[in-house]
Amino acid sequence: MRSGNKKCRVCRGSLEDLLFYKNMPKAAQHLPDEIDILDEKGEDLEVLQCLGCGLVQLGNTPVPYYREVIRASAFSEEMKQFRISQFEEFVQKYNLKGEKVVEVGCGCGEYLSIMDKAGANVYGIEHSPDSVKRCLQEGFKVQNAYLDSESSALSESPFKGFYILNFLEHFPFPRESLSALYNNLEEGAIGLVEVPNFDMILRGKLFSEFISDHLLYFTKDTLNRMLSMCGFEVLECKEIWYDYIISAVVKKRKPLNISNFYEHQTRIQKDIESFINRHKHSGVAVYGAGHQSFAILSLTNLQNKVKYVIDDALFKQGKFTPATHIPIVPAKKLNLDPVGGVIIMAGGYSDEVAKKLFKNNKHSFEISILRDFGLETYLGEHSVRAR
Repeated sequence: MRSGNKKCRVCRGSLEDLLFYKNMPKAAQHLPDEIDILDEKGEDLEVLQCLGCGLVQLGNTPVPYYREVIRASAFSEEMKQFRISQFEEFVQKYNLKGEKVVEVGCGCGEYLSIMDKAGANVYGIEHSPDSVKRCLQEGFKVQNAYLDSESSALSESPFKGFYILNFLEHFPFPRESLSALYNNLEEGAIGLVEVPNFDMILRGKLFSEFISDHLLYFTKDTLNRMLSMCGFEVLECKEIWYDYIISAVVKKRKPLNISNFYEHQTRIQKDIESFINRHKHSGVAVYGAGHQSFAILSLTNLQNKVKYVIDDALFKQGKFTPATHIPIVPAKKLNLDPVGGVIIMAGGYSDEVAKKLFKNNKHSFEISILRDFGLETYLGEHSVRAR
């Protein structure tokens, strides 16, 4: 059963109903006192799954304090010792000693002090004014902020590292928040992201783990998928802390740099221009009316330098190339209106076309094939790169 018009909090895909629980606790924090319980009521939980990215999530509205971090784990000595070892390894392994590292959702600074002792130049962001005040009193560099849009800017950015510990599952719009974080990081920045382990919940059928505070329920797969969507490469992802937590180390992924395409385009253009100049008196034709040849004709400005384009597809003949408006004709045009050279731009069919032209027309015109590296003069089995 589809869940109305609701969309996935990560990929905006359609949602499917999984479970529906009535009269569940309305929140796990800010517990009611004797006066509050007179009006306090439970609420129903909608457990949904995205048909696109697969993420399990609640359809409920966030709890009022979803931007704040409240840590009961701060009282656990075992967790403290675990974090000390974990942070020391994190800082050492990824060369973060002395580098700026920010905790997203630092609460009252419980983990800032541990990361500081591990050697990082630590910063924090926290939405709760009271928590920020306590952090500042302890001497920590903390900003009162929440990453609620991609344009959110943090003071002291960019950061070399970051960590988000059991907070991401509270985010109503995690993709926007992670994109904002991405924009406040240095190239190649390293991060530590941890969430409750839904793989374990599934294995143990732990229905009691559903709570209004946690809007998102990540498996390893769905966490990896979301982090990748937000521009991060996942370096490692494992279950920790008695399998209750999924812990992922990520790296800010560099945007793909393909500016060298322009240089290659220039080289191809020079090859083609050289070919055309050799036959400027007799003219040149192109064989192949596909997307590759259309792009080459346009990007190398051949609209007034090619007499016609040949293609064997009947439905293309009598038409014109898009953008350059060169007539598309059948192969018999070579006999009716001869040219001095033919450039074959037929992708995977280029060799087949070349063999046919070479066999049927012998040496009446020069044949070249557009390869990945440039033009190749076709001489049967002895084809050579054009000079």
